[in-house]
Amino acid sequence: MSTEPARTVAPDAAAPAPYYVTSGEETRIFEQCYARRLAVMLKGPTGCGKTRFVEYMAWKLGRPLITISCHDDLTANDLVGRFLIRHDGTYWQDGPLTRAVRSGALCYLDEVVEARQDTIVVLHSLTDHRRTLHIDKTGETVQAPPEFQLVISYNPGYQRMLKDLKPSTRQRFVALEFDFPPLEQEAAIVAHESGLDRPGAHGIVALGARLRELRDRGLTEVPSTRLLIAAARLAASGVPIREACYAALVAPLSDDATLVGAMRDLVDASFV
Repeated sequence: MSTEPARTVAPDAAAPAPYYVTSGEETRIFEQCYARRLAVMLKGPTGCGKTRFVEYMAWKLGRPLITISCHDDLTANDLVGRFLIRHDGTYWQDGPLTRAVRSGALCYLDEVVEARQDTIVVLHSLTDHRRTLHIDKTGETVQAPPEFQLVISYNPGYQRMLKDLKPSTRQRFVALEFDFPPLEQEAAIVAHESGLDRPGAHGIVALGARLRELRDRGLTEVPSTRLLIAAARLAASGVPIREACYAALVAPLSDDATLVGAMRDLVDASFV
């Protein structure tokens, strides 16, 4: 059984909207996909706002959100469900995907390509005209209501080196492309999420832009907006900004001494 349970967030009309800054037509396109029952694929680097976008759209549409973090050990049973044993016999327990279909929720599979291919195939019947989920172990076929929405995400740049989605899966989704925001917009996001003053947030984001240029020098993963926010939160708490950047930006990105040295030099040059 999966060691990472799915996370369910019920809609709350009184709750404030999750903070999300629109960068293009993504919200309008997503709403049209939802209205026309089209599955959606979010493509973009780690930590660029894909998950926050799904949370925002679930709030905007007033639908519950079930998030599944995909990994190598995720099986079809983890998604669909399984028979469990208790003192009075066996009983069936729906998995998170089945719960989402039955309840008409938004079902978000984060980093879906991490899951095994035989697991991903389970999604296929939910992404075409059938919009059904067949449960082999019980013989039941669950028809998705109009409110159900399937959303997946993955990082194409990183996954291309390891594994990728099959064309037979990719072509079942409308794809929305995400990237890191422009500098001023990213600085506003970092300031809002961290509580750091705008000049400090701007400095950290400008440093992040310089660090991202090290991709051509062997840096596998560049600093995400999420990492920039972590550094800004440390700085906002009173940690000196250089030390905050060493801990939250440099150390998580690489263990290579040459790259670490280059990144620390950039931090020092950014905050004199």
